[in-house]
Amino acid sequence: MSFPISAATSHAWATLGADPALLDRVTYGGPSDGLPARLPVMELARATVAVCSLAAAELAAVRSGRPVPAVRVDDEAVAAAFLSDRLTRVDGQAWSTFAPLSRFWRAADGWVRTHANYPHHRARSLAALGVPGDGGASAVAEAIAGRAALEVEETVYAAGGLAVAARRPEVWARSEQGALVAGQPLLTTARVDDAPVRALGTAALPCAGLRVLDLTRVLAGPVATRTLALLGADVLRIDAPQLPESQEAHNDTGMGKRSTVLDLGDAADRRVFEGLLDAADVVVTGYRPGALDRFGLTPEALAAHRPGLVVAQLSAWGHYGPWRERRGFDSLVQVATGIAELEGSPDALGALPAQALDHGTGYLLAAGVLRAFTEQHRAGGTRLVRLALTRTAHWLLHELAPAPGAAGGFDAERRLTETDSPVGRLRHALPPVSYAGGPVNWARPAARWGADAPGWRDA
Repeated sequence: MSFPISAATSHAWATLGADPALLDRVTYGGPSDGLPARLPVMELARATVAVCSLAAAELAAVRSGRPVPAVRVDDEAVAAAFLSDRLTRVDGQAWSTFAPLSRFWRAADGWVRTHANYPHHRARSLAALGVPGDGGASAVAEAIAGRAALEVEETVYAAGGLAVAARRPEVWARSEQGALVAGQPLLTTARVDDAPVRALGTAALPCAGLRVLDLTRVLAGPVATRTLALLGADVLRIDAPQLPESQEAHNDTGMGKRSTVLDLGDAADRRVFEGLLDAADVVVTGYRPGALDRFGLTPEALAAHRPGLVVAQLSAWGHYGPWRERRGFDSLVQVATGIAELEGSPDALGALPAQALDHGTGYLLAAGVLRAFTEQHRAGGTRLVRLALTRTAHWLLHELAPAPGAAGGFDAERRLTETDSPVGRLRHALPPVSYAGGPVNWARPAARWGADAPGWRDA
């Protein structure tokens, strides 16, 4: 069964500055009940994967000199991919996507959600709440129960931790940050300079020969860069040694990539990074705005250092407003914007059936990078792509409507595969981004986080 192109797909494709005539290359199908929710999560998922797939097909046509191939978006594959972090197994073992202290807490006047998956965030949050470092859930619950939700939010954030007071959608919309988010496009693309036209050359895959520096962490950025790796890019993820990633998260989002550790504050490591940057085609960052500026990673500095780059930046709250420098994750954005209120019950807050803001933003980011290369091929220029999880949340809350689909029959097992990897027998979701003649799986599985040498494959 196929159904028409949705308004969401058309809108996202237009925001990417793309030719609307290419939308006739897209068809949909498959069971559409894999992401049940009150909000139109399936439509968000379908639309973001559709425009990413079409952008890949468009760039494939540029690289091959052939017509743009057909794109078939399968809802079952899309839903399984949006659930990939929950479906991944190593030697049959699952992992918990949230640590014990990453959860909802009852405050004196409402609810608070904390994020404490990383040890440094956990330590800062506990210190802010006056809870000993070995304190558990009961101690945290007691510390929060006697305080106002906004007081907890401000106190924990001031200490470098992560806690967000739950808001209703209309309360967020009236806030300064919420109003600024609503006034932004779904994503922004800009030409930074007049770098010459990029000659991409003929290749079987749209990103073949392109080198991507991946400075992102869970989950949206790694979803985007694993998609670029699927499409042929040489993706090198770089993390600081003092900020280790969990191997479990990397098993899901490290598909097709290599991963290394560099301390950009160390002179020797910084020279290595500069050498990598000298040969890079894409720099993707997922830290809060300004966090990497001291390392010369502003768009302007990158354009001056390496004209013709594609610079892709994402953040939780946006590059504007009073929340721009706050750390954030999908779960916290859901709470701040009112999604948790809408997906909950009278007695408790709820959550989307997947980290849909992360995944959807990740596919939009990958689409933006792909379209940037197509535009560079035509007109040159260093290109900047920016997205925010809050803007994707606004799209879901206020701009999307449920679209037709084939109800019933979702089975994630049909969209999973297994392969041997350096960490064991890896079961993972197959990529949802596809087009006629394109890749159906990553060329390599996820390996050990941080274990690769800091260099390009063909250097």
